[in-house]
Amino acid sequence: MAQVVESGGESVQAGGSLRLSCVLHGDTFCSYNMTWHRQGPEKQREFVSGIDTDDNTITYTDFVKGRFSISWNKIRDTMYLEMTDLRPEDTAMYYCKAVRRPPSRCTSDYCARRCGSAEAWGQGTLVTVSS
Repeated sequence: MAQVVESGGESVQAGGSLRLSCVLHGDTFCSYNMTWHRQGPEKQREFVSGIDTDDNTITYTDFVKGRFSISWNKIRDTMYLEMTDLRPEDTAMYYCKAVRRPPSRCTSDYCARRCGSAEAWGQGTLVTVSS
């Protein structure tokens, strides 16, 4: 299965911006549903945003709409999360997750075997927003 490695977390002032990166190390023949999640102090991990590497379908949770922007660079196998207008409540460890699946262009048993369902989480990157 693939591995994912996050980077880009820093300490910033409220109103500032950051760009997080998540590099996918895996079989690029397959497709992946790539997502960002976060876990703040004494909070449960929650979904932030996601993008599909096959059809670029994008989703956001309500509390980041209009402030965060997700993208996928297929040349670099890297997912980005552009975060603007950061708030203290955005303080959290941000995690990248990759869920593998067969590419939509291939429906053969070979693709199903090569790209069977599997997932990988990164170690996280810390974002701290001070007021």
